[in-house]
Amino acid sequence: MKKLLLILLCLPMIGFGQVTMIPDAIFEQRLIDLGYDNGVPNGSVYTVAIDTVTYLSVSNLNITDLTGIEDFIALTELRCSNNNLTSLDVSQNTALTELICRINQITSLDVSTNTALTYLRCNDNPLTSLDVSANTALTELHCFYNQLTSLDVSNNTALAYLLCGHNQLTSLDVSNNTALFSFFCNNNNQLTSLDVRNGNNTNMPYFNALDNPNLTCIDVDDVFYSTTIWADIDPQHYFSTNCPPSAIQELTINKELLKITDLLGGETKQTNQPLFYIYDDGTVEKRIVIE
Repeated sequence: MKKLLLILLCLPMIGFGQVTMIPDAIFEQRLIDLGYDNGVPNGSVYTVAIDTVTYLSVSNLNITDLTGIEDFIALTELRCSNNNLTSLDVSQNTALTELICRINQITSLDVSTNTALTYLRCNDNPLTSLDVSANTALTELHCFYNQLTSLDVSNNTALAYLLCGHNQLTSLDVSNNTALFSFFCNNNNQLTSLDVRNGNNTNMPYFNALDNPNLTCIDVDDVFYSTTIWADIDPQHYFSTNCPPSAIQELTINKELLKITDLLGGETKQTNQPLFYIYDDGTVEKRIVIE
């Protein structure tokens, strides 16, 4: 009976005594500054002091290791930008809704368990792959300035902001992203295929496909609308509701000019103004003839 009583008395002390290892001294100092540690740097922190924290900002500190973040199990927002991280394990932070880890040296990022995530900003890292198929609640994805060769956002139907410029994407399909509002895919030098037929083009005021030299045809909902509104495209780009499978096939297609219109849609052949050349295959070219 005395042994049982002694065990019961010690249980609260044992629970309080559980520690989380924090090997990065700068990370630990930040936790001390925030009042989560006891003020004595020793490479650890009491787990009970951090397992209810919902918001944590450790940006701009030159942290190289975020080991210990796994015990922040209640965390909903994590900001760790502009550090020297090469890896980041958020697999235990399943409550996360916002993750900002931009401007680091992270080579891989696993967010498969973070199904509540709505905002992910992982731009300016050397990521070569990114799987967001499990993040169906995602509304904003900023992954520009990485080294991505592919990006599948077909499951992210709530996505409103997609910024994936300055990568190595070869093809991109956002036809499932019916809530898309802002879309930037500029500076993907290897991009040859782009499908934006999501039924929501008229609600997408921000579109940028500049500096994609290997891209010619862009699949859209409405050729006239896209040609009129979306100006951030390369000279060789044109819009179509049904792009040919490849640039080679495109060049062999004979197309007949149907009419030339001005910005308001009226037929005209006047020069020194933007004109739209509309062809029988549904393509539209924007030209300015100077005389």
